[in-house]
Amino acid sequence: MNEMKDALERCGALQFGEFVLASGAKSNYYIDIKKASTDPKVLYLISQLMAEKIQMSGKRYDRIAGVVLGSVPLAAALSLATGIPYVMIRKEKKDHGTTKLIEGDLNKGDTVIVVEDVITSAGSSIAAIGTLREAGADVEDIISVIDREAGGKEALRNIGVSLTSLVRASDLLKK
Repeated sequence: MNEMKDALERCGALQFGEFVLASGAKSNYYIDIKKASTDPKVLYLISQLMAEKIQMSGKRYDRIAGVVLGSVPLAAALSLATGIPYVMIRKEKKDHGTTKLIEGDLNKGDTVIVVEDVITSAGSSIAAIGTLREAGADVEDIISVIDREAGGKEALRNIGVSLTSLVRASDLLKK
């Protein structure tokens, strides 16, 4: 946990000021997770810590799922760390090509763990889980880099999904 916090601070991902989050909420801090996930050392650390959490859980997954765009590098890195194939979930269908919402191989009955960068209200995660479940996947777990502790964990619990995070907002904001 402290290792993750230190890495986020070192790479400049943890910022203070006035921000509007994707959920529309206002915040006096922001975690620029793309700054972290484009730094190879931080991305590697994230993948190793997530792989360790998965291993400690004792659960077996057929697929990892990352939501386009922010979580795809995390899913790819975690796939490399674990050997578990990954899929990408689009927020909306493209109007060209195959028009799929799920890119990559997903089979009915696959057990999937969703990877997210930051969980706030969990709205986009819940939508992605809905897409996966509609395709026949079994989704009961999500792992994120950061839990902003803003109701997302409870919202996920309401749809039968357990959240594991590498670090919580309260840990990040401790001096």
